[in-house]
Amino acid sequence: MEKEKLQMYRHSLSHILAKAVCGLYKDVKVAIGPAIDNGFYYDFDIPESIRIDDFAKIEQRMREIINKDEAFEKIVLTKSEAEKKFKNEPYKLDLIEHLPSNEQITLYTLGDDFYDLCRGPHVSHSKELKSMAFKINKVSGAYWRGDEKNKMLQRVYVYAFASKEELNDYIKQQEEAMRRDHNKLGRELGIFTTVDYIGQGLPILLPNGARIIQLLQRFVEDEEQKRGWLLTKTPFMAKSDLYKISGHWDHYKDGMFVLGDEKKDKEVFALRPMTCPFQYQAYLNKARSYKDLPLRYNETSTLFRNEDSGEMHGLIRVRQFTISEGHLMCTPEQLEDEFKNCLELATFMLKTLGLYEDASFRFSQWDPNNKSKYIGTKEQWDEAQDSMKKILDHLNIKYEIGIGEAAFYGPKLDIQIKNVWGKEDTLITIQIDQMLAEKFGMEYVDKNGEKKHPYIIHRTSIGCYERTLAYLIEKYAGAFPLWLAPTQIKVMNISEASLNYACKIAQKFKEKGFRVELDDRNEKIGKKIREAQLQKIPYMIVLGEKEKNDKTIGVRSRSKGDIGTFKLNDFIKLIKKENDEKIINN
Repeated sequence: MEKEKLQMYRHSLSHILAKAVCGLYKDVKVAIGPAIDNGFYYDFDIPESIRIDDFAKIEQRMREIINKDEAFEKIVLTKSEAEKKFKNEPYKLDLIEHLPSNEQITLYTLGDDFYDLCRGPHVSHSKELKSMAFKINKVSGAYWRGDEKNKMLQRVYVYAFASKEELNDYIKQQEEAMRRDHNKLGRELGIFTTVDYIGQGLPILLPNGARIIQLLQRFVEDEEQKRGWLLTKTPFMAKSDLYKISGHWDHYKDGMFVLGDEKKDKEVFALRPMTCPFQYQAYLNKARSYKDLPLRYNETSTLFRNEDSGEMHGLIRVRQFTISEGHLMCTPEQLEDEFKNCLELATFMLKTLGLYEDASFRFSQWDPNNKSKYIGTKEQWDEAQDSMKKILDHLNIKYEIGIGEAAFYGPKLDIQIKNVWGKEDTLITIQIDQMLAEKFGMEYVDKNGEKKHPYIIHRTSIGCYERTLAYLIEKYAGAFPLWLAPTQIKVMNISEASLNYACKIAQKFKEKGFRVELDDRNEKIGKKIREAQLQKIPYMIVLGEKEKNDKTIGVRSRSKGDIGTFKLNDFIKLIKKENDEKIINN
């Protein structure tokens, strides 16, 4: 079914849901009911709660309405006529009051006993919806107009698809998404938690999560060093003066945590939302020649952004995060090779992590119709975007274009990844900037002795560590590759008689640099194995009298089960290769 037709069918079904609910409950006040990507929802103000046990009877009433073949009829009203018609519907009246006085207002009737304020379009008769497959998913709270000062309504979400097969496939997909959802799984596996009185978007990384971030950070910094990047460490905050030079104060202040009041305080500080103006000071530390370029600075940067509370989601969108940030100063002649190297670094990271196949590319450009969002002239933007387009086309990068999604100082290549629920976010960004070097007075002397402003490439190599961790949890459903697993090996004894042997084996693994835990509890071995499996430990070492006497180890793999008996050194060689080469062996 065509997308537009499917959305019309879904919206028509939302009216049928509203009629069904009004027929089943007393004193219902209806609000809004738009179509969404997987169906539709409708907001109701009802004295009693809609419960899961009620879903079946609501669905049955909806089907009865559909089978009656009731007509959808459009009626056009003036604003005053609409206000009289909906005088007992406060939410509809609120919508009408915000419409222009001269606007024609439409409502749709459904049969002789139901009408709703709506622009349409709809199907002509309810029976046209007979082939649609739908299922109430959940009921949640929703403030009217999304404002917590308003009344909390009951929002009924309904899945709706063109066929039963599509509906069942979607439900299975949602079940798998729930199984992999990092917000749920990350808490169950002891990776992170959140605390209300600390605040939204400020997760606490627990030992397992902190260990994974540490492993990623060491990997990234070592790889960047191999590729000629120089590590800096800069302050977490600065006076407003710095952000005024960069333009963040004028273009990004609402997204910053400001410390102080400009009207009252002599000095006002702000927590940094980006590292670029700080790293530029390293470049400005002394005079530069073309022989110094390219100059590459990288930093593991903790940043702070005042995201809207409604945007917070687990580790994917947070207010404090750490990023693998870098800034590269180069000549125009070096720009393409350096951009290519930044992109190659990013793709190397994604491939190593197993995320590359899930990535897509977007060329984010400025919006020439909204120039107030940006600094620089049209000519500068055209030049920067033309440069990036030539580079991307030359590298055969397949990309979509995002108008109005550029940074305020330059175009960028965004590498996008979707979470398990289908929401897309940027993981890695590479930007071309020819504006800020001039603002900060960054110069170099070229071969002819003339002073020039360098091009700047802003880039991340792995993006935000917290967001990357979220995607890794979802990608592997918590079963991380060996090199990233917080605990790589769980050693367990079958009985008291093999405990000393288990202690010695665990110590041997530790000496070889593996992250190992000893489960020496007085529990049945089956329970120990089940719990290690639930913790998604890559390898379990099972030791009994036989292994002790034979000086061997029994090995279970998380994915393959029992894989046999090994001499300790033989098994260490096997997993050392898997660990050192960062093999994805799930």
